[in-house]
Amino acid sequence: MMRLWSALFLSFLLSACASVAPVSSTPDELFRDQLFGQPSEIPDAKKIFALSEPMREYVRGDMTHQLRTMGRQRGLLAALYKRDQLKLEYDSGHTRNAAEAFEARSGNCLSLVIMTAAFAKELNVPVEFQSAFTEETWSRHGGLLFRSGHVNLTLGRRMADVNTAVDNTPLTVDFLSAAELRGMKTRVISEETVVAMYMNNRAAESLVRGKLDDAYAFAREAIRHDPAFSSGYNTLGVIYMRHGNHDDAQRVFASVLRREPDNTRAMSNMAAVLQLQGRTAEADALLKRLASIDPNPPFHYFNLGMAAMERQDFRAARDLFAKEVARAEYYHEFHFWLGLASYRLGEMDEARKQLALAMENSTTRGDHDLYAAKLAWMRSRDQAHR
Repeated sequence: MMRLWSALFLSFLLSACASVAPVSSTPDELFRDQLFGQPSEIPDAKKIFALSEPMREYVRGDMTHQLRTMGRQRGLLAALYKRDQLKLEYDSGHTRNAAEAFEARSGNCLSLVIMTAAFAKELNVPVEFQSAFTEETWSRHGGLLFRSGHVNLTLGRRMADVNTAVDNTPLTVDFLSAAELRGMKTRVISEETVVAMYMNNRAAESLVRGKLDDAYAFAREAIRHDPAFSSGYNTLGVIYMRHGNHDDAQRVFASVLRREPDNTRAMSNMAAVLQLQGRTAEADALLKRLASIDPNPPFHYFNLGMAAMERQDFRAARDLFAKEVARAEYYHEFHFWLGLASYRLGEMDEARKQLALAMENSTTRGDHDLYAAKLAWMRSRDQAHR
């Protein structure tokens, strides 16, 4: 576009791209509705792609010229994404449905794909959703690590437009740059999987905010809409852990590992819950196997760098943060801490450079404003000492 081995892992946005054994029915035995209260919002799949009245007015008014002169696919894209139209912004902070993304004029890649698909449905333009095979990227929120994936969509040609003069070649809609898209492999996913992704995102976001009743309700719906979507199970298991239901969490992670024995997220979560259950030998054996599969897990060098910062070994911290930047150059927090370590070493040019990169790669307005303020403060101090 975004800890120690015992940390909790759950997928955010997309599941792993590896193929898994099919699941034909929802595993209701994993759900424990009686443990949770009424959520503040009832998950409703029908609302995800529903158009609001302002969206319908936009179709009837602002889109008319583009649709007539450019065809439905290109006209839709022009109406949504040209700078002088909606002026949409990327924002990873919250997963919005179509109407919310339109109102806010922003959203993460899943939200913007959903909004585009909602308009396409209104215009009777066929839609095909795709999961992209991209490098793993991770972020952290509320003591949890999140794996970020990527999704896009293709707008297909309508048979009614075949004999028109406009170009109706199918178009792929993506929010990455042309360079990032070059050579990218994708696989087609169903609308039910997209719904599951949306529900899983909402569950994870609720979990970060400590709203466990909401998180459970959304995670359950993610699994119900696509029982093969492993991220939903990982999220459900972490919710059980946060709720203190360790046996239920263990059963959920075990169900993932039966189908995906090398799912490292489920393995890490399973090791954590085994430790909480006092099953130390089993946890150690699983951690040993996990280390053989992934000896340098996400945030490995970052955690070592943070430990170095605590003992005021800023040179070691700088080098460790640089290692994380080298393997995840688009993650803002790594740049921020590399900049801070450089600042403590008196390397002011490098500190300013890294803070600027942190601001550039931030994925929420809040992070962007925070880094901008830090950078402004650093520059003001430079001027004061001249």
